[in-house]
Amino acid sequence: MSGWDLWPPPPGQERRYPAATKTGTVRFRIPVTGEMSETYFEQWGDLTTSKHPPLICLHGGPGIIHDYLLPISLLHPDYDIPIIMYDQVGCGQSTRFRDRRGHAAFWTPALFAAELANLVDALGVGPFDLLGHSWGGMLAAHYAATAQPPGLRKLVLCDSPADMATWVGVTEALREGLPPAVGRVLDVCEREGRTEAPEYQTALIEFYRRHLCRVEPFPRELMAVFAAVADDNTVYATMNGPSEFAVTGSLASWSIVGQLHTITEATAPGGVLIANGYFDEVQDACVLPYFTHIKARVKWVQFALSAHMPQLEETEKFVRTVGSFLTTHLV
Repeated sequence: MSGWDLWPPPPGQERRYPAATKTGTVRFRIPVTGEMSETYFEQWGDLTTSKHPPLICLHGGPGIIHDYLLPISLLHPDYDIPIIMYDQVGCGQSTRFRDRRGHAAFWTPALFAAELANLVDALGVGPFDLLGHSWGGMLAAHYAATAQPPGLRKLVLCDSPADMATWVGVTEALREGLPPAVGRVLDVCEREGRTEAPEYQTALIEFYRRHLCRVEPFPRELMAVFAAVADDNTVYATMNGPSEFAVTGSLASWSIVGQLHTITEATAPGGVLIANGYFDEVQDACVLPYFTHIKARVKWVQFALSAHMPQLEETEKFVRTVGSFLTTHLV
């Protein structure tokens, strides 16, 4: 996207978000192997006393930690909405399975949908709203379409592609806008199989500055994600691949487009909110099927100063947008 650096920078986070009121783990049995694992979660507010249903937040990746979603916890003091975030199995403080690197049959959307259903049951959640960011939105759409969860009320899909083939095409086009020297480093390292080389990672940062997060320097929550993936990229490497635009993993052919019609008024009676950023690696073509194919009420919002992480880039606007959607009737 030409002229990306001529636009004003996003404001980022303008106030501190609250500390969690509760943390813990729930036991989760892996469906395909029967192994026991634990899912680490953080919670803001009381699930029983608030007049609003809790919002469960699904992080992206796959296989990155939930820390970069933490500003969303401002919904609790601002709107009295209980918030639940967790590290999906395979990353963060949840059980890791480093020995399953490359095991595509183990790391599947069905695994993570089962983990989500288990968390809902274990925490005794009644009616709930669901927010997914990036891969988390893909998972949320998969869960809504396949499980038709009876407790689901409203669905928020943030910066999430509906079809990986479209996303790959979009990111390839965005890549063409990088400085030629950066593009050459990416090309050479990918051709030589050196995607973990320092020069490749440095070149990636140039793409991330434009289309992942426009806040400079990167927020500490995002730096925590980078550190976590550098320490253990088992899930990301298996399901996605070496980078955002080198998708060679098991999700390379993933698409939810053919199932979106099953997300109806009965599935999401409170409606669906779709969001992306103007500079997003998930450009409009990637999210359009959510708007056109879902059979529930849908609203689409774009954040003008954001790339892929409006909750970090335009935090206050993001919180107001999501909070208003969750607490009002969608017309």
